[in-house]
Amino acid sequence: MHAASPSAGPIETSAPPRAAAELPRPVVATPVIPAPSPAPPAAAVDTRWHALRAAAPDLDAGVLALALEARECAARKGTKTGDKLAVIDYSRPSTQPRLWVFDVERTRLLHREHVAHGRGSGENHARAFSNRDGSHQTSLGLFVTAETYVGGNGYSMRMDGLDAGVNDAARDRLIVMHGAPYVDPAQAQRQGRLGRSYGCPAVRPEIARQMIDTLKHGQMLFAYYPDDAWLTGSRNFGCSGRSAREIYASAHDTRSGGSTESVAY
Repeated sequence: MHAASPSAGPIETSAPPRAAAELPRPVVATPVIPAPSPAPPAAAVDTRWHALRAAAPDLDAGVLALALEARECAARKGTKTGDKLAVIDYSRPSTQPRLWVFDVERTRLLHREHVAHGRGSGENHARAFSNRDGSHQTSLGLFVTAETYVGGNGYSMRMDGLDAGVNDAARDRLIVMHGAPYVDPAQAQRQGRLGRSYGCPAVRPEIARQMIDTLKHGQMLFAYYPDDAWLTGSRNFGCSGRSAREIYASAHDTRSGGSTESVAY
């Protein structure tokens, strides 16, 4: 990421529901409280995991399971999760495709792409991650996509982090998705790494507008790396009653038919 336009104003939220009128005498009743669309049950998430695994067999099974878990947990907390999900696996080198975009409801793979990491995060492999402004490092965790704008990097999309202390400074840091000429897979093979951003998940210019239009306005983006502090501390895991470690290992156990000995968390 290089220059970007000034941050937008605060996101509008819906007004709180009206309080129920007082009754002249005590009445035992169950209040009716407006609620967001219910999160899918665990069985539905599991069914989607199998279908999306088949659509993207080169995406790590455990990473996909964690992404779906984080999305479900966000939905249970009232976040509108949309029907698209982007998954970035920063444990992979930048010379490999490591960004997948899914239509979760239709269980289809829409994009499989290279994506840059921040220059402060490492060379070919991202090793360091931050929520701090000026670090030029990539942030991990779950994001909800927001509005688009045209800035110094062309058509771009803002994102808001949903992991407190991990990525919730994304908007203030101007962490956005945009196209960049340094995201060039052929050049990456020649020089041993992809070009790097200032922390943004930059993509190929040729695909940027299409991908941004797919993901804008309230879709989910999940950025993964096997960082133990984040995985054990994030509140976006655990709503299924399992830890991130258990979710990851279970996905590999399902895939391998029982053996998880070689799985690296």
